[in-house]
Amino acid sequence: MKLKQIVVSIENSPNRLFRVIRAMSDAGINLRAMNLVDTGAFGQLRLLVSEVVKARKILMEMNIPAYVNEVIAAEIEDTPGSLSNIMLPLMQSGIRIEFMYAYIGGTSEGKAVMIFRFSDNDEAINVLQQHGVKILDAKTFNITDHE
Repeated sequence: MKLKQIVVSIENSPNRLFRVIRAMSDAGINLRAMNLVDTGAFGQLRLLVSEVVKARKILMEMNIPAYVNEVIAAEIEDTPGSLSNIMLPLMQSGIRIEFMYAYIGGTSEGKAVMIFRFSDNDEAINVLQQHGVKILDAKTFNITDHE
């Protein structure tokens, strides 16, 4: 139920981001979701891609250090208050949200997808499922994380 996400620290310049995105495109790798955060001279780029191992290999060949971590994709109602409603049981369980971002276009009409990394991903999955939240898997995003 966890997804593999690639994380890259890249120089904060349009050329560097373009090179990363173009390299994925040229290799036939589809971007499923992406988040870029400015941290000053560098940015942190988080990518959900169709082929995790291939994408990381390409980045390493470009001398762009990339590591893989695990995230959770949760499908929620696309209505006001839905996010706070799922955050409450997580907070009550002592689970921290380390970061989150939205994926545009849910898998169902009227749904939104949030990508999370939690202090305890496994426990977060349990809590979310106990509260009726649908957790999406790699198959939903057409992601392969092996060669």
